[in-house]
Amino acid sequence: MTPSAQAPWLTEAARPAWLRVVWLAWPAFLQQMLILVIHVSDRWLAGHADPGTDGADLAIQAAHTTCFYLGWVMGSYGTLVSVGATALVARAVGANEPGQANRLMHQSLLLAVVLGLLASVLAIPALEPLLALLKLDGPARSHASAYLTPLIVAFPLQLLGIAGSACLAGAGDTRTGLWVLCGVAILNIPLTWWMFHGGGGIPELGFAGIAGGTAISQTLGALTVFVVLLCGRAGLKIEWKQLFPDYHAMKRLLAVSLPAAMDSMSIALGQLVFMAMVNRLGDAARGAHGIALGWEALGFLTGAAFGTAGMTLVGQNLGARQPAEARRCGWTAFMLGAAAMSAMGVVFHQLATPMFGLFCPRPEQAPIMATGVPVLQLVAFSMPALASVIILTSVLRGAGDSRYPLLFTWIGFLGVRLPLAAALSMDTVDLPFYGPVAGFGMGLYGCWVAMQADIHVRGLLFLGRFHGGSWLKTEV
Repeated sequence: MTPSAQAPWLTEAARPAWLRVVWLAWPAFLQQMLILVIHVSDRWLAGHADPGTDGADLAIQAAHTTCFYLGWVMGSYGTLVSVGATALVARAVGANEPGQANRLMHQSLLLAVVLGLLASVLAIPALEPLLALLKLDGPARSHASAYLTPLIVAFPLQLLGIAGSACLAGAGDTRTGLWVLCGVAILNIPLTWWMFHGGGGIPELGFAGIAGGTAISQTLGALTVFVVLLCGRAGLKIEWKQLFPDYHAMKRLLAVSLPAAMDSMSIALGQLVFMAMVNRLGDAARGAHGIALGWEALGFLTGAAFGTAGMTLVGQNLGARQPAEARRCGWTAFMLGAAAMSAMGVVFHQLATPMFGLFCPRPEQAPIMATGVPVLQLVAFSMPALASVIILTSVLRGAGDSRYPLLFTWIGFLGVRLPLAAALSMDTVDLPFYGPVAGFGMGLYGCWVAMQADIHVRGLLFLGRFHGGSWLKTEV
């Protein structure tokens, strides 16, 4: 099915580039906002959990922050099936090759099942050692382990849903994913509250109940995507006879997805090292860091929505042999996304105190407030650079150019963020082969200054790569 057959809004003759970007971005944006609503609900529950013993307030918030990061790792692993699926299905649709798009969809689903099962089998025994490696200790570690276990068990089906939604997005259908996620959110919020508080034959599970409700709702959402594809949507339809390995198609998918997955996993691993630095600063810093990241996600997820639109349109236009139009759609997605994210930066700066107060209702949580409000105000100034990183990463991936983002990630994390965070946040830094040297002792604020420096460096690198235009010649 060609873009014009599915939606006349996507054709060059029918609508200008900005309208085609918005047409694809708004469902993706609402999806991302639903994800944020779920996260805000979960964080609110964590902040209002019965503390039980002195210090448990901070321990639960610290556990939730670490779980947030490990959830990021799980999402990064999902790029193994999502990026190649969207990019190659989009190219096939743009080239008017519906049979090829359908073959790629089947191979993406097979990869999702195999890779999801492999991840779950390996992750369960590694969970406790990983939490210890991340410097999480005491009650915080116990809370995190109980929270993550049901999510790991449900991960194979979650990955299946990710792959199916990515294929639909490549075909130009970002609305099905929106409706499915609406259903997930409608189920998730009452389920997590029910399992958190207990009742009706369900015991009160507390913090672990948040993850239980999330796992159930995500599983049902993934099954819904599978049923949609069984019935057929956007020119894609599951046929049982095609659910066998096609190694050539899998190789093509992985050729695009593997560098993207290495990029995402490099970011996730860098974030885990960064998280270990934050965890050394105590429970107040851990909790403040997680809440600030949750609100920053309002900007991050907005960029991801415009990135999805840019990725789809770039892939379809390159498949249709229209590189100039692909470039124009990429620039349009970036500029619109940067404007929206910058507006959110103003909100972060002006409303940081009440935004933190939502999750810190008790006087004993005041240290989290005092530590976190300044870092949320700081991130407001990095929204344009973050837009470059998030949106142009997706745009380049839509062209199949997923190696340069990996290089830029290594430069940003290894060359800027991690060494600068160590120097700025700690009182003393142990340098290999040299010994201890004095740090600046800025605590969490120093970590976030380093994060913003990394974002600005990578933002400039992505702008340079995109402006150069050599990505338009990428073969997939």
